[in-house]
Amino acid sequence: MKPKDITTVAILSASLTAGKLALSAVPNIEIVSFLLVIFTVVFGVRKTLLTALIFTTTEMLIYGFGIWILGYYLIWPTLIVMTALLKPFLKSEYGYAVLSGLFGLLFGLLFALFESLFYGIGYGITYWIRGIPFDLLHGGSNFVVMLVLFRPITRSVLKIKEKS
Repeated sequence: MKPKDITTVAILSASLTAGKLALSAVPNIEIVSFLLVIFTVVFGVRKTLLTALIFTTTEMLIYGFGIWILGYYLIWPTLIVMTALLKPFLKSEYGYAVLSGLFGLLFGLLFALFESLFYGIGYGITYWIRGIPFDLLHGGSNFVVMLVLFRPITRSVLKIKEKS
């Protein structure tokens, strides 16, 4: 990677961490999913995957290690790959809002599947059912944030990318 690319990934990773910390007091309303989708659209899979890995590692350094960290190492890249694969079909903010909303709705299920590997299927099912109200909030907020902010933030990030 060139120094410019390293700097870009560092700034993107810091943006994720700052965004997460800024909204950490509000349960299941987050900007990480939104930013990862934007970064994938603007910077591509490679830089965004590296950004997600650095972000997750930073999360571990801030909050300590737990099984959830392993889930983050799988779930965030899943969103990035899904965004990249669906990009040709997602022509507007509405498509990205649906993707982001569904990801928020399914986040608990994805995490429950992962947790089942460590604690058993019964635990995973209980984990998922217990979290459904949070998943509804997560999915709804992801949908609204993407619908409202996709175009202006994508435009802004593209302008910044072009200037650098």
